[in-house]
Amino acid sequence: MLTRKQSELLTYLSDHMQQHDVPPSFDEMRDALGLASKSGVHRLVSGLEERGYIRRLANRARAIEILKPVTAAAGGVVTRAVETASNLVSLPLLGRIAAGTPIEALSDPTNHLEIPASMVGSGEHFALEIVGDSMVGAGILDGDTVVIQRAETARHGEIVVALINQQEATLKTLLKEPGRVGLEAANPRYETRYFSTDEVEVQGKLAGLIRNY
Repeated sequence: MLTRKQSELLTYLSDHMQQHDVPPSFDEMRDALGLASKSGVHRLVSGLEERGYIRRLANRARAIEILKPVTAAAGGVVTRAVETASNLVSLPLLGRIAAGTPIEALSDPTNHLEIPASMVGSGEHFALEIVGDSMVGAGILDGDTVVIQRAETARHGEIVVALINQQEATLKTLLKEPGRVGLEAANPRYETRYFSTDEVEVQGKLAGLIRNY
């Protein structure tokens, strides 16, 4: 999934290479994106490379190869750079949720987050900031923001926001077993926790992810 700046950079790279047959320099990328330093460009380029959108060729200056087209989408995130106001939706940013030991969440309906409309489908959605590292194996890192589709039920194996005993919320993979449910981490440091079915309520299902660099 791409951030807004990553999408802008991918579009700029594609346009520049179509016009000039060579990738832009880091100074040109910095100026085009309005960044203060080349370190920000390096982070964006690394992010695109990690996600498989580009490849840097070793021992060659300006050696960047685009592997995915600009209009490609990843996980429901459209990679077009420019999002107008009509293409944005405002979601309630309800607070922080643990990807680790459960903490209080779903508590602040006053903050909002604008995201591309392409990230959400039908139904009601909200956003939460991730705290902890128990879902790193699923690509969900500390400090990420997750987009959640409100739901009261989920299938076995889906990543959900689970409310435990009406007090604590956590983001985990839901396991359904006879007479109980499990909340499974995506990090071997954390054990799967099991509860009776009446102790856990599904509040929503993972629909998207936003990462800042």
